[in-house]
Formats: sequence, structure tokens, C-alpha cells
Amino acid sequence: MKKATLVLMDSVNCKFIGLDPITRKKFNETLKFVVPHARHTPQFKLKRWDGKISFGSISGTTYINLVERVLPLIIDAGYEIEIDDQRPEYNFNFPEITEDFVASRCWPPGHERAGDPIMLRDYQVDAINTFFQNHNSIAQISTGAGKSLICACISLAIELHGRSIVIVPSKSLVNQTEEDYKNLGLDVGVFYGDRKEFGHQHTICTWQSLSVFDKKSKLDEAPIPIDEFLENVICVITDEAHTCKGNMLRDLLCGPMSNIPLRWGLTGTIPKEEFEFIALLASIGPVVGEIKASDLQERGVLANCNVDILQLQDNHVEFPDWESEHKFIVSDRDRLEWIANYCHKLSESGNTLILIERKETGFAFEKLIPDSIFVYGDTKQKERSKEFKDVQTATNKIIIATYGIAAVGINIPRIFNLVLFEPGKSFIRVIQSIGRGLRKANDKDHVNITDFCSNLKFSSRHISKRRGFYDDAKYKHKTTKIHYK
Repeated sequence: MKKATLVLMDSVNCKFIGLDPITRKKFNETLKFVVPHARHTPQFKLKRWDGKISFGSISGTTYINLVERVLPLIIDAGYEIEIDDQRPEYNFNFPEITEDFVASRCWPPGHERAGDPIMLRDYQVDAINTFFQNHNSIAQISTGAGKSLICACISLAIELHGRSIVIVPSKSLVNQTEEDYKNLGLDVGVFYGDRKEFGHQHTICTWQSLSVFDKKSKLDEAPIPIDEFLENVICVITDEAHTCKGNMLRDLLCGPMSNIPLRWGLTGTIPKEEFEFIALLASIGPVVGEIKASDLQERGVLANCNVDILQLQDNHVEFPDWESEHKFIVSDRDRLEWIANYCHKLSESGNTLILIERKETGFAFEKLIPDSIFVYGDTKQKERSKEFKDVQTATNKIIIATYGIAAVGINIPRIFNLVLFEPGKSFIRVIQSIGRGLRKANDKDHVNITDFCSNLKFSSRHISKRRGFYDDAKYKHKTTKIHYK
């Protein structure tokens, strides 16, 4: 019997020592996964890359959460495996969370239950307790379920053991999460842009700012080393965890944060692409719970919705590829004018959010739709916040926004009409975008969703995919063909 050693180096990284070259090669191949859209890259087209990335090296390194995927081949190769666990020992003893865990605090002014004690919903209680039973795990929790409150309760519960870091994908989500932490009376700081606060029990950060901090720390250009910033941090919570598919966030969680023992992720959408899911699994852990939007709709927590698919008939043109077809779809004047008029009439029934991909389309709609405002990447954070906040009291406001800034993390409950302008075939983009409209308000329990597409070749394929997403999510939908000329 041959012998190999599995060294558990920290909370995420491990290494097999003593494997022969043939087994190490199989090990590397087993942990290879196809990168989405790799075939469109120059390296793939030039046959310099096979379009795959391995989550294990030829030297035997991989991630603890992926060990189960390679154990069979190592055992089949005749190896007996010894464990060398180099991780520090922790004795976590978490309280059983109940619905009145933070009832000593009240909902703030402006909340629909302002002044009432903060009582956790049963699914929030279940999510927190499930996390405490699974120290490295992810919960799939729908947008609008109160994820930031779950994060705040987790941070409060772990205070006896140490500090927490919360990672979010955008500045607006930092501010929203900070409000929940302050409302529970927690000592909280933020780390992003011009606000970089040190020395707090809990810190809410954007992953982009942390990535820059890590790079500057390595160059000795940071105000303090990142190791000092992370001192006594025993918990990292990643909100909108599906963003872990990006290398920078994964490098943070598996690099400078690799010694943090408690790592939890929350997201409304688990990626369907295997490569992206494996990145989540490696960085954080397995999925241990799910709260669907449809379940929360049935319980009255989220607004009900219907999806009207308006398929514009563009038979008079034909394009060889998606790029040229998409350029026509998002820029043709006749199409844009018809859609703009439709959206203007739609706004008479309530506040309307129009999501688009390209800035040029946004500027065009802003000119074509009276009294509309376009919010995009270059719009200052203060101005964005003002426009989104105005929705709370407005009646027929029209906001045009790019998917990049509006599809994740903004909280604007009083959206009565949500327009998706050619959102493509990304499951995460589509479901996250719809989440913008599902939050309830005192005068809202339903949202109308309009999905604009074309009958051209590639757009037709994309809408076919989206219908599948709507079916999976149990969103009612119907398709109407529009002859706009």
C-alpha cells in the first residue's frame, strides 16, 4: 500500500504530498472545468488554450472543499492517506437563535414597521442556525428576504469569538448593510472609496477596495498591512456570493483571508455554470439551504409578479453574429422610439425602472422618454442614492439604469414596473434583475415585468433561455409579438 499525506494548510487550501506523477496528472485533469465563453477568446481560437482552468495544480495543491472530488482516484491508485491538519483549533459555541434575538431593537423611521421590535422571520432564524451548524457554507436566499439583517445578526452572535468582515459587491450595498448594523447597535466601520475605517468590531467592505488594499499591502504602500487589518477576524460573510466567480474575490478569500475559520455566503442565485459554482464551493463552501422568491411570494413577503415578453418583429434584417445583431437591437431608432413610447405610457401606472446594458442606449432613452433620468457607472454615488431614494415618495418616476449598477444590491421597493431591455441569457443577471422589483411597499404588492426581445436569430435563442429561467422561478409569463413598423 502506497502512502500519501493530505496537508490541511489553512481554512481553504490543502496539498497532497507523495503522489506519483501519473496520479498528479489525473488529479489536475479531474479538477479542470470549462470556462464559460472561453471559445470566444483569442487564446482559444489560436489553440493556445483548451478553455479550461484547473482548481488543482500538478504539484498536488487544491482546496479543502474539493478534496472529495479527487479522493476516489487517489484511493483507486492504491494510496493510503494520512491527514496533517495544521489549522488552529477553535471551539465555537453559538447560541440557538430565535425570532426575538434582536427584539430589544426597533425598526427605524421610514421602514414599513417603523417603531416595532425587530422580530426575525422563521426562514431568517433557520438560515442563521443552519450557518452555525455548517461553518463553511452558502445559503441561496432570494433578494428581498432580508439578507443584510441576517448578516448583522450573525456578526452580533459571533462577537464573543472575534471580529467579522462582510464583503459586498457595491458601494450602495455597503451603505445599506451599514444601516442594519447600526440599527442593531453594532460597532461597525466601512472600507471602500474615500471611507476607509479601521479598528471596528465589524467592517463592511467592497471586494474591489479589499483587492486594492491587498496589492498595496504587498508593495508596502498601504496605511497598515492587510494582515493587521484582518487581525482577530474569525468570520467572513460574502453577500451576493455569486460574485466569487471573479478571480479577485476568490484570490482574497483563498489568500490573505485563508486563515479565517468561519466563512459564509449569501446569494439569490447560485451559478448554473459548473466552473462558476466550483469557484464558490472552493472559496466558501457547499450550499446548505434555499429560500426561493416564489416561496416568499406565496407567504406575502415579496411582491407577486408577471412577466410580459414583448417580442419585436425584425424580419426585415438578418445578421451573421450576435455582436452585429445586438448592435442593431440596442441602437435602431425606430425600435428605440417604439419602446420609449411604451415605457412612457407604462410609467403612468407607477414608478418604472428600465434596465439596459449600453450607455449609448441609456442616453438615447433619456432623450426619448420625457422626465426620465439615466443612472450609470459614471454617475456619482450621492446622485444615484438621491434618485433611488426619490422613488420612495414619487408616483410616476422613470429611472433608466445599467444592469451593472442596478441589477445587484439596490433597495428600491416602490418600483411598480420593471423593464428588462434585452438582458441576454445569463441566469444570474436575469434573476437578480427581477429581484429589484420584488420588494414590497405599503402601497405595493405586485410588480409588472416587461422583457423586450427580438425575433431575430440570437435574441430568439436568448429569450428561449429566459423562459426556462422564468419557469424555474415559477414566474408567470406570456409572449406577445409586436409589429412596431
